[in-house]
Amino acid sequence: MATANTSSATSSTFPRVWFITGASRGIGARIAEAALAQGDAVVATARDATSIDQRFGKLDALLPVALDVTNEAQAAVTVQAALARFGRIDVLVNNAGYGLLGAVEEATADEVRRLYETNVFGLLNVTRAVLPSMRERRAGHVVNISSVGGYQSGPGFGVYCSTKFAVEGLTEALHGELAPLGIHATVVEPGYFRTEFLDSTSLSVSPRIVDDYAATAGAVREAATRINLNQPGDPVRLAQAVMQLAASPTPPLRLPLGTDTLQVISEKNAFVEQETAQWRAVSASTDFPKDVALAA
Repeated sequence: MATANTSSATSSTFPRVWFITGASRGIGARIAEAALAQGDAVVATARDATSIDQRFGKLDALLPVALDVTNEAQAAVTVQAALARFGRIDVLVNNAGYGLLGAVEEATADEVRRLYETNVFGLLNVTRAVLPSMRERRAGHVVNISSVGGYQSGPGFGVYCSTKFAVEGLTEALHGELAPLGIHATVVEPGYFRTEFLDSTSLSVSPRIVDDYAATAGAVREAATRINLNQPGDPVRLAQAVMQLAASPTPPLRLPLGTDTLQVISEKNAFVEQETAQWRAVSASTDFPKDVALAA
């Protein structure tokens, strides 16, 4: 399955070995470039491995591999190819995914299922394949690429954001489960970065349009066209931030990236705090009274 130079490289040759899904373009490609530039080895996966070759060329430190993350058996074979080549995987970057633009009602059942197959179940397929080798070594770092939409959802991206909410929940659980084993787990939350994410190659748009959502999801459709390739975030700087993350002995559970993400987090936290205070009495009223003895 591996399509790159197959000369052997021992596990001690490189300071760090990365396994990156969706590495042929966008954020995944930038992370791969940064890792290679600092002397690390990279297992770069994409549906078409030739796209990796075309972007990076033939390198001893690079193993391009064809991988459809929705194929669990293929994910397992790909991980074994990575271990055979480099001996270990230090950092798993679950980056493969795409967006879906449209109101929740506009999205078809098939569109929703296909999105979850890649963004959620695909991430799980690769993670399950990688974790046994990390557990064996009692070392490693799982980095799941989420989104600002994994912290706060909104009109037009509801279904996509729901997949990233799932990624956030899975990462929180992995953080707790893996920490006693010496393995880190971090969810990265990029805002709008100047990549191909809003292009048709990475963003699916629901063909059904409900006029009642023109002022909400419809407005977001129009804004996406204007924003594309004018996003404030620099993907090269994002990749450098991920390098810092991987090098840290105490990485965070969450790493928001971009001033737009920081603003969204601040505003949502303030909203939740205000709304919780407003409804606190109702929320607290649902416990059994403290003077009522618990049932035997």
